[in-house]
Amino acid sequence: MKMWVIRLWVLLLLGAAAAELEGLGGINRSRDYSFSDDDVVKINEEELDGGFSTLDGMLQWAIGNSNPEKLKETAKDVQCLSTSDLKERQWKIKEALEQLKMPSDAQLMQIAIADLNNSSLSLEEYHRALQELLVLVEVIDNANDLNNLGGLAVVIRELNNSDQEIRLTAAWILGKASQNNPTVQKQILNFGALSKLMKMVRSSFVEEATKALYAVSALIRNNVDGQKLFYADGGNLMLQDIMRNSGMDIRLRRKSAFLVADLAESQLENTDEAEPIFFSNKLFLKSVVDLTTSSDLDLQEKALMAIKSLLQLRSNEAGRHFKDFCDLDVVLERMRKQLQQLMTVETHKDLAMDMESLRVEVEIVFRKKLEKVPA
Repeated sequence: MKMWVIRLWVLLLLGAAAAELEGLGGINRSRDYSFSDDDVVKINEEELDGGFSTLDGMLQWAIGNSNPEKLKETAKDVQCLSTSDLKERQWKIKEALEQLKMPSDAQLMQIAIADLNNSSLSLEEYHRALQELLVLVEVIDNANDLNNLGGLAVVIRELNNSDQEIRLTAAWILGKASQNNPTVQKQILNFGALSKLMKMVRSSFVEEATKALYAVSALIRNNVDGQKLFYADGGNLMLQDIMRNSGMDIRLRRKSAFLVADLAESQLENTDEAEPIFFSNKLFLKSVVDLTTSSDLDLQEKALMAIKSLLQLRSNEAGRHFKDFCDLDVVLERMRKQLQQLMTVETHKDLAMDMESLRVEVEIVFRKKLEKVPA
């Protein structure tokens, strides 16, 4: 079959699919993504960039989104059309295609970044641009492209925006982009954004503080260089202040306990690195242990995880502080009794059993640690 015939069939199929989607309200008209080629008959791969990677892909999409009966009717109609009628039909189909064609993720990111650099846009439009980036960077390839497109610098700049929602969304984007992504972690660290994010954690605006702590945690996770910067900037004191403050938002306290456990685990995996002194600081350790008195079971569980990891570090001094200053043995016994009671409540039974298993693990590690502590 000649190529122009195939192209015409694709156009007709897409036109039928477009008409059906139009009737269902499925065409997004929020942006104008138009074809650059003025030729109404030829469709090449460049024209399809962002929507379909090949002509075959477009054809398959059109077939899958068209009604077979309507396709038969369309085929009969085409056979009866004159040349001028075909041209007119092609123009109409092209208009439908211009609305169906969607940009690639990279193009969407470029649009969002351009919007953030456009000072004439409204606050609502800035928010929308950031929300678009927030969704896009969940894909690791998009996260890796963000800096190449100039997006990282723009997002980091927005951490200083006077609008709270913009600041927290910018922090959220950095957290998502850097999560389990050493390449992006390094890029953000090189921009010096960690210090700013740590300051945001102390914000009186809880949502901003929560998203900033999420970003900090994602940025330094399994990243030794990032952790060193975090410690040098007083990260341990930041975590200690959050954990010991019972009036602090529960989400911040949970995230802090989780981050302590994560940092201790990282230290266990990187035995060549010197252990930070604060891991043996009795006040820091007590701020972790005291989380077990919370009525929030999730926080108690995260505290147990942190204690278990801290007990496995090399320092014997930490073991002594856990016993003499933090009364960990008393705390663990109290938790045992509490969890036994919770096991009798059907709605808490499964969680209580899981926590009891973890508590037993902590107790075993604690006893072994005490065996190494000189009398």
